[in-house]
Amino acid sequence: MATLRCSCYAALPRAWGGAGRAVRAPLLAAWLAGLLAVPGAASAVPLALDQQQVMAGAAVLYNGRIADLRTAQLLDNDAAFHARVQRIVQPLLLQAARDYPESAAWQWEVHTTTDPEEHAYAFAGGKVLVSSAHADALNLSDGELAMVLAHEIAHAVLRHNLLEYEEAIRLEPAWAEQPFAALEHAVDHDGPLMAKLAPLGRQQELEADRAGLQLAARAGWEPHVLAGYFRKLVQASSAPNASGFAHPSPASRWRAARAAAAQLHR
Repeated sequence: MATLRCSCYAALPRAWGGAGRAVRAPLLAAWLAGLLAVPGAASAVPLALDQQQVMAGAAVLYNGRIADLRTAQLLDNDAAFHARVQRIVQPLLLQAARDYPESAAWQWEVHTTTDPEEHAYAFAGGKVLVSSAHADALNLSDGELAMVLAHEIAHAVLRHNLLEYEEAIRLEPAWAEQPFAALEHAVDHDGPLMAKLAPLGRQQELEADRAGLQLAARAGWEPHVLAGYFRKLVQASSAPNASGFAHPSPASRWRAARAAAAQLHR
């Protein structure tokens, strides 16, 4: 979902393995209030949602989170981990540009943090944040970290947030009469709407798992090594067969990743 769960993007991040939304509520509230204060914003009708609109909102949220981490001296503060992520992600971005030409024009940013409250997420338009705490907790190999990064890249290039906003309007057409900022806020804070969108969120997680694994394999990573990330999710979970609010169960993701890896070996 365009959210702070693992999910994901456009305006809000998909925090890869996490259970809570990555962007802080005060930041969202302040941003929403600011947009609604713009003359004419209250009457704006997002009848023609597009990727550029979604990316513009995403940039505001991402820049705010990056500024917060920088102020707290938690941005790119583990030099070794940051260098490791940059080394792994660059070939993935080159592959994404080949597979999804639109993304070649994006101004990708990939930052890291040691903040234990973060896992990994991406914003629409190629804005990524990864926490060393998540990698350390699971003792991720380079290949498994590549899977995390490729999953987040996949959320972005598959335009998952845009699709989520469109689904929200399909489910509740009244949102088409509201400003875009209100819709962005609702998909992460309106409980009934979030419940309706949860099945789409679970579907998008599986799509990002599959597309990310395929992308990373085309970039040169061994498929079974990539799939090993999901085995570690299962091992670290106290309820591996239980689905999250908008996430499939770790066990189901592990099964799907194994099957996808086996297909790539045929």
